[in-house]
Parts: sequence; C-alpha cells; structure tokens
Amino acid sequence: MSRMSPRALRVGVACMAQLALVGIAVAGPLSARLVGDEYLLDVAPVDPIDPFRGAYVALGYPGLNGADVSGMRRQEQAPGERGEVFVPLVRQGDVWRGGAPTRSRPADGPYLRCSDADWQLRCGIESWFLPQGRAIDLERAVGSGSAVARVRVDGRGNAALVGVEVRRPG
Repeated sequence: MSRMSPRALRVGVACMAQLALVGIAVAGPLSARLVGDEYLLDVAPVDPIDPFRGAYVALGYPGLNGADVSGMRRQEQAPGERGEVFVPLVRQGDVWRGGAPTRSRPADGPYLRCSDADWQLRCGIESWFLPQGRAIDLERAVGSGSAVARVRVDGRGNAALVGVEVRRPG
C-alpha cells in the first residue's frame, strides 16, 4: 500500500476544510428550505436594480426595516450593542409581519433570526433575483402594495425567501 505524500495530505485537508466552510455557510437557509414552515410576509420596496448585482428586487418588510431594538433607534446604537436580533412573526389576517425585535430568543411562536450589523436588520430574505424585465414589473407590484413574499422559516429562525407573489385584486 502506498503512503500519501505530505503535499497531497495538505491539499486534501485544505479541500475538506473548504467543503466544511461551504456547508456551514449554507446550513441555515438550507435548513429553512427543507424543514421550515411557510409564511406570507408583507413586502415593501427598498431600492431599484443595481447594475453591479444584476436584476433583482430589494425587499423590505414592515416591522424589520429601521426597527427599534431594545427601545433604541438602530442608528443610535453603539457598535457593541449590535449582533443577533430575534423578530417574532405576528399574524395580521392572511399575512405575517415582524413584531418587536428582541435580543433574546422568543420562547414560542415563529420568529426570524437576524443580524443588525448595518443600517437595517438582515434576515437573509432581502433580495429576490429574476430576469431583467420581470424585476421591473415585480418592483412596481411591490411598490403598489400588491405583493407578498413567500418565506420558509425553520425552528431556529433561519429564513429562506422562496418566492415573491403578486396578488390580484379579488
């Protein structure tokens, strides 16, 4: 039996480490897609198409953008006060909205696990990519208030955006 050279061993370890990092990076959204429950969330437009990122719609969610965290406007928080934030989901009719954000994990009910590292809460459901023509149409629908986001959320608050739907007046 031949022995593996030290160089081949180092390359193998480096490849395995990179594979593990990829697994860690996608674990939350993948878990939400595979085992999460589905919720419809109200959406609001945030900004137009970015030429550097391609055709996408940036989405905001009532209760999440510019939300108060621990009774303080997010922009006024000291850097040490930022980090993991939990946003309980509150049903309003046939859709869900973000409730009051908190630094502690809610004991019951659905919630989103978010980060407040910058000017808005990031929950992993802020962008929806699609073909150029459809992005513009969807952005108009979101702006008019006739769209909802279909989001899957697992038991740990990991979220994955699985669709944005235009609601027809009924």
